Amino acid sequence: MARDLRLTWSALQVVESAPMKLNLARAGELLATTTSDPHLIVHATNVRGCMEAFARHFGQPPEEVEHWGAVGYLHDYDYERFPEEHLEHTEAELLAEGVDAADVRAILSHGWGICNDVTPETDLEKSLFCADELSGLVWAAALMRPTGISDLEPKSVVKKFKDKKFAAGCNRDVIRKGAELVGLDLPAAIAVCIDGMKPYAAETGLLPKT
Repeated sequence: MARDLRLTWSALQVVESAPMKLNLARAGELLATTTSDPHLIVHATNVRGCMEAFARHFGQPPEEVEHWGAVGYLHDYDYERFPEEHLEHTEAELLAEGVDAADVRAILSHGWGICNDVTPETDLEKSLFCADELSGLVWAAALMRPTGISDLEPKSVVKKFKDKKFAAGCNRDVIRKGAELVGLDLPAAIAVCIDGMKPYAAETGLLPKT
């Protein structure tokens, strides 16, 4: 009987120490250890919202909607500390923190063709690649409007997309590639991001100004 109890306790220890999928609480804890720049926090929140919307688009259950959002929130884990070495310090640190290897790979994959060669393969990874750059364009377009994101339409963002001087830091080629990865045309991908970002307008400065 004592031997059986020891075996049971050992099994519980293995389960408790095993990496687990990210949730929002854990993602928030981890990001808080590396990131304090308000702009990066806003970006993390925008990408979280987009990822939640992409999860719904791909028919994920509620628990996965949170999971996808958590991956989005944590995706720039090392950027504030190492902007010139982005994602080079992410893998070892997050694995050491007990983050599931699949989630770490997903985070790394948003740097595909930009700062690494980790190809997005799953719907989650493809969505993160799409959301990272596209959310910046949507946010910039909404920020200019007196009504914020409340009544922003995809066609307005497409118009800004065509103006290369607007939000010039948003890479149009990466945005196009991201939309292709998720199997949507640009207006449809924008619509998903708008839908995901609206609930967080108060946190990201996109509420109506009047």
